[in-house]
Amino acid sequence: MADTATAAANGGGTPAAGSPAPVAEATGISKRFGATVALRDARITIAPGEAHALVGRNGAGKSTLVSILTGLQHADTGTLRFSGEAAPAVGDIGAWRSRVACVYQKSTILQDLTVAENLFLNRQSDGPLRPIRWKQLRARAEELLAGYGVDVKADARARDLTVEQRQFVEIARALSFGARFIILDEPTAKLDARGINRLFDKLHDLQRQGVAFLFISHHLQEVYDLCTTVTVYRDAAHILTAPVAQLHHQALVEAMTGETTVTAAATVENRPPVRSDSPELLRVEDLTLPGACQDLSLTVRAGEVVGLAGAAASGNVRVGETIAGLHRPEQGTISVGGRRVRGGSVPSALAVGVGLVPEDRHLQGLVNNRSVAENATLTVTDQLGPYGTVLPARTRTFAQRMIRDLDIKTPGGATPVSALSGGNQQKVVVARALATDPHVLVAIRPTNGVDVKSKEFLLRRIRQIADGGKAALIVSDELDDLKVCDRLVVMFHGRAVAEFDRGWKDEHVVAAMEGVADRAEPPHTTSHTTSRTTSDPASDPASDTTEDHGR
Repeated sequence: MADTATAAANGGGTPAAGSPAPVAEATGISKRFGATVALRDARITIAPGEAHALVGRNGAGKSTLVSILTGLQHADTGTLRFSGEAAPAVGDIGAWRSRVACVYQKSTILQDLTVAENLFLNRQSDGPLRPIRWKQLRARAEELLAGYGVDVKADARARDLTVEQRQFVEIARALSFGARFIILDEPTAKLDARGINRLFDKLHDLQRQGVAFLFISHHLQEVYDLCTTVTVYRDAAHILTAPVAQLHHQALVEAMTGETTVTAAATVENRPPVRSDSPELLRVEDLTLPGACQDLSLTVRAGEVVGLAGAAASGNVRVGETIAGLHRPEQGTISVGGRRVRGGSVPSALAVGVGLVPEDRHLQGLVNNRSVAENATLTVTDQLGPYGTVLPARTRTFAQRMIRDLDIKTPGGATPVSALSGGNQQKVVVARALATDPHVLVAIRPTNGVDVKSKEFLLRRIRQIADGGKAALIVSDELDDLKVCDRLVVMFHGRAVAEFDRGWKDEHVVAAMEGVADRAEPPHTTSHTTSRTTSDPASDPASDTTEDHGR
């Protein structure tokens, strides 16, 4: 493997005689879309059975490379080989599927079909005029699933599967075509910590069977947890390929961004503590949401960033959305600066000064067929003209200020928001939340799906809001998001189970989020947070599904 590793360290090249050919090898790949250079002399080599990470900022060229590796796009220049053989002709779908498969961030599983039907879609029978033998199809599906250790019933409806199970079905379907090389595009984006661990265990099992992976993620810790080699792209070009174990985290970030950075989390460590006499800007008292939380109370003071941490079924996302008026609580009150938020009323939340960065920018945050300016000003249309009118000149002026303040990379305010990179789309969502100059910003997984530089920018911006005398609540299970907080409240199945001040350790917070009390540091019980423990929503079966609806 040493010779193969040497070739990989150069991002390409031919392995020494006697070494197995790379499962995929791209060299000198260039691609233009009009005047835009998407890839410039890029290269990558993936060895058999290797877990290889591809990282880079949004717009670095990763998606274009994937489209070329999977036969969806044809490179302008360069060569592509699979296991030593030239890539199939563009359009030869069967040949491409036998060499490479891709599991995308957005599931391609059809919800109304069974697992067996999804696994063998368009190949259910032996030929175009042959009848489908359903019993035989289910048996083939069960054999395939068992062969890769996927614990899912072949006759189960896809809509009844968890996100994790759907991903396993997609991986099994990809392998069923004979491919030994799989591209995984942000596979952990919708999984909690336990789901990620199970996915990684499955991937390690498949590696032992000789399957190679190209792993694409914005979560750099996952690169260190799963992969042995990492390739960095920046500005449409290959920057480096190196063994993960030999590349320090900061060096990886610098390779991705092209500059030395000080993390937003590092700036919190030397910050003076929030004064105890600072006014409370957010007060949640005895909040009860069916299947999400029971008698939850918490406060956030002026100048403070508080993290509401928890895994998928904890109820934390539902709590954050309720503060912003998206859900009506069964009981309890929410106040901002002493003014009550009317339950289930977004206009009421906006009126008292709540800004929301929702969890999913595609489903909840953006109107994709509208411009950057229109999206950024959706919450302030009353300020854009008299008597309910919206004046284009005011919209442009307001939007330009937001574009400048949030450093949104766009040709102009009239650009469709769908044309922006993921990081810049998220900045538009944050711009809209800040347009009303809120007293309290609720940010739910604010850096989900954005590159490392955009992540740092967004976290710094949230920190600046608090430093300006406002308050912020970060709702997340991402430790990097939570490290900018002054204080953490950890939820598990609807209850606040622990509270941590600055200086917390990752293992203690993760243990609290996973409900492992004996591994978690004892909670710092203060007047800021309380949660009655005599009633545990975890005992209610609905608590296992509520978060899926909220998310």
